[in-house]
Amino acid sequence: MRARDILTEFPTVTLDTPVREAARLMAERDLAGLIVLNGDGLPCSVLPGTQVLRLAVPGYCQDDPALARVVDEAHADRFLDELGDRTVREALPPSPRELPVTDPDATILEVAALMARTRSPLVAVVDGGRFLGAVTLAVLMDRVTDS
Repeated sequence: MRARDILTEFPTVTLDTPVREAARLMAERDLAGLIVLNGDGLPCSVLPGTQVLRLAVPGYCQDDPALARVVDEAHADRFLDELGDRTVREALPPSPRELPVTDPDATILEVAALMARTRSPLVAVVDGGRFLGAVTLAVLMDRVTDS
């Protein structure tokens, strides 16, 4: 089985997409992350939901989680409001990691190894300079466990 056999259409964002919009897309579709496309329509990064949280959760709560307990519930439920007009570019990690991208002929084991190495729940599939879709951890695990 190859990447082409288990890839799915996958929502994408650009570097200039508002983070609030990316967060909404992740929430609506129950996604752990999104593929970020550059101006040429090719993957340039993966935006994990944890990076959105890193940008939205106040620093003092990240440094000392006990402080999060003192924030009243009404304000705690609105922490994503802190994103303001920030873009996906601002939410990405400062040091780029290896990009989880493969071609449609990659085997399932190759895709799994790439996911494990990059710690990414999804791998973008690109062929001839065109983004085809993604292999998600959930789909990969379903196929592997059904065997």
